[in-house]
Order: sequence, then C-alpha cells, then structure tokens
Amino acid sequence: MDRGASDYALLDFGMGRRLDRFGTVIVDRPAPGAADVPLLDPGAWTMALARFGRAASADDLAGWESADALPPSWEVVIDGVRMELRPTPAGQVGLFPEHAEPTAWAAERARTIGARLARPLEVLNLFAYTGLATLALARTGARVTHVDASRPAVAWARRNASGAGLADAPVRWIVEDARAFVAREARRGRGYDAVVLDPPTYGHAPHRGAAWRMESDLADLLSGCAALTGRAPAFFVLTAHTAGLAAAELRGGVAAAFGEELASGAEVVALGVRRPDGRQLPAGFAIRWGA
Repeated sequence: MDRGASDYALLDFGMGRRLDRFGTVIVDRPAPGAADVPLLDPGAWTMALARFGRAASADDLAGWESADALPPSWEVVIDGVRMELRPTPAGQVGLFPEHAEPTAWAAERARTIGARLARPLEVLNLFAYTGLATLALARTGARVTHVDASRPAVAWARRNASGAGLADAPVRWIVEDARAFVAREARRGRGYDAVVLDPPTYGHAPHRGAAWRMESDLADLLSGCAALTGRAPAFFVLTAHTAGLAAAELRGGVAAAFGEELASGAEVVALGVRRPDGRQLPAGFAIRWGA
C-alpha cells in the first residue's frame, strides 16, 4: 500500500505474525501466510501496544494481550478518507490495509467514468464492512449502496461517513445478506453501473441457516451482480482472501457470470502490503475490470 499511506505502515511480518502501525497505534497480530518468513526487525516488535493471540486449543479463547494499553477508538486517514478504528474481539481494527489500493483504483474509475457520462455512477458495494470503499467512491460523487449483514459494521461505517464529512453523501445503508439483497434488487428491476465486493471465506447472515461459504456461494452471487449491471459494467472489483482459492478459479467465476470477454480483459492483482524491505505480505487476490 503506497498511495495515501501516511497513517498506516506494515513494520514487519514473519514467524506467523504481522506488526502493523495504524496511526500511532502499533499492534502485533496473526499472519498465517507468513509462517515461514524470517523477521526483518525483531527489535521493532517491542513497540506493539497489544498482541492478539490465537487460541491454543478449543477450550481457550483468542484475545488481545495488554488490551488495556489500546485506546477504545482512534482515527487514521487512508488516501484522504478518515476512518475510526477500534480493537475487535476477532483481532481486527476496522480496516484491511490491503484494500487501499483496489479502493483507490475503483474511486478513480468512478471519477473518470462519471465525468465522461456527465452523471454520478450507481455503485453497489457488497460486504462493505466499515466503509472505506463506500466513502472513497462517495467522494467522487458516485451514488453508493452499502450492504453488509452486520448491523454494528454498518453503524460503524455511518460513523466513518460523519467523521469524513460525508454524512449527507448519497449513500444507501443496508443491513442485509448480500445474496438476498441482490436477488431482491433484480426482482425490482433495479440496475447499477458498477459493483465492488469483498466476500469473506465464511460468514453468518442475519437469518438463521443462511451461512455464507465462499467456495459454494460466490458463483450465484456473481451471476446476480451481472443481472444488475449487465455483462459490461463500468467497473468491477472482487477482492478475495480465501486461502487455497486460486486466481484462476476467481477469474473462472467472473467469466461464468459476466462472460469470457470481460474476464479475459480483467486484471488479476495480488493483494497485500509491503514491509520496509519491499517484501509483500500476501492477502489474496483482486480481480478487477474497468471500461
């Protein structure tokens, strides 16, 4: 992550851990993809305010060590977007740094294509979490529909909108399962110019029995997105962090939904952030296409 990165830095990773600086707050968290990588700067790890530990067994709970040293919340600015961060029970802080680059890419497409069409783009953001992409897109003038199944995450995103001076931006805030929302929008005949989605490997929907599984559910969701945008959206961004899911499989899913012509022109980008020596901590892939 290079663009707008003054409030974030990956200080080091290795031995199954990552050391991130978010503003003035430094945290030590698990990084399974870095198990076989040596540390660059072992001494830097003493700067961490808190460490999130994995559960040693099924009877143990994962959690923050020295959690009292962390502020209950703090703010950072990522590529001009102000974000509220806070430690969560899952070891997250409300921001995935690897999303900054694909978010900036999508925002630039929204800005240039919207100017060319002389109207705001209608963008659907699924699994939208705390709103980094939503707010970056809204700053360009796009009209964004922000969808997440977690009510607390949507409330967090709305606070971020207020903090970023975008409380009155044209954003629809939707608490719903992405699949259910896309299917309903299709029945209503609603259309979108572009779609951004960041599906998790596994997730719980707000309705009982409606768990999300990336490997089995992504194909139908992509087809639903194509029904809303047509086979040539203004732009499309899929970010995926699922271990073992190859870029070719993701591209195949995009081809099945949007057509081989779009998929063949799509760009595959390795997600991740870099430590000071330039080595990238892998975090999955992004598949993106822009008109």
